[in-house]
Amino acid sequence: MPEPSSKEVTALLAQWRGGDPNALQNLVPLVYSELHRLAHRYLRAERSEHTLQSTALVHEAYLRLVSQDLNSFENRAHFFAVASQLMRQILVDFARARGSAKRNAGATLSLDDAIAIAPSRDVDLIALDEALRRLANLSERQSRIVEMRFFGGLSIEETSHVLSISPATVERDWNAARAWLHREISGEATT
Repeated sequence: MPEPSSKEVTALLAQWRGGDPNALQNLVPLVYSELHRLAHRYLRAERSEHTLQSTALVHEAYLRLVSQDLNSFENRAHFFAVASQLMRQILVDFARARGSAKRNAGATLSLDDAIAIAPSRDVDLIALDEALRRLANLSERQSRIVEMRFFGGLSIEETSHVLSISPATVERDWNAARAWLHREISGEATT
């Protein structure tokens, strides 16, 4: 199946927001494969005995997505930003529920070389979540940018559009946030 256009997804989101129940039924098949790829990306770096599968992560995220305020989805990029945030929350909740809050004993997520905070290093998902929460206290925008870029795989331009800021600001905040997170996570690893 060809990738849905951004306009198609955005139009269906607008119809869904407008109360059209059929829009959601038409939207799901268009975004399912992309949500599944996003879930697979998250789970690819998990420990081998991880019991949560990509399909289960997509379904759990879907259930949380449909319970969101319909007005919160402006367009395709924003929809996937929210979906990635929900998947992050699901994985962190799952890691905590499995009793893996102990450092380096739980879920790890490899940071992609293209957008890495620390290239070729596995990061404890719970440590990253905690660092992102601390970053949000300092800069909510930088935290959202990391979430959208790292977890959602959004481009600089897509992130810029979702946050209604310039691409230059996204890039500047992205670089600052990655450096801050690298220091935070590196510091936690030695304590």
